[in-house]
Amino acid sequence: GSQPSARSGMTGWRLVLQRLQALPQLLQFIVVGGSAAATHLATVGVVVSLTGMPPLWANVLGFLVAFIVSYNGHAWLTFSAAQARGWPTVARFFAVACLGFVANETLYAFALHGLHWHYFWSLAGVLVLVAAGTFVLSKFWAFKARTA
Repeated sequence: GSQPSARSGMTGWRLVLQRLQALPQLLQFIVVGGSAAATHLATVGVVVSLTGMPPLWANVLGFLVAFIVSYNGHAWLTFSAAQARGWPTVARFFAVACLGFVANETLYAFALHGLHWHYFWSLAGVLVLVAAGTFVLSKFWAFKARTA
């Protein structure tokens, strides 16, 4: 049989990207947000289990790692039509992400210390709750197309 070439690999990635781009924007947001949330959750889970770091501190690291996934996914997929990229957009999206993180950390602390829920499942629930506000602020402010 023939060996797959690097070119056929690129064709595969292009096909995946085309299929993602064909999805409605809300589904694109869910795919990117879900990827960022999975990255966030996995980072916290790994850091807590390997280092014993307190979950609220590990959550800060999880947020920073997930931000990279989230920004790039939203800039190049979810809100790509606006073509809003570069440092001003990164700054606005980071502000949105930080606001979301403050809500995340507040709700997470309450779930952990007020409700005494498991750290992993508490964070999973909080990430879903905060996502709606993030979508609205991202769409209508952070990634809004700027006019000259």
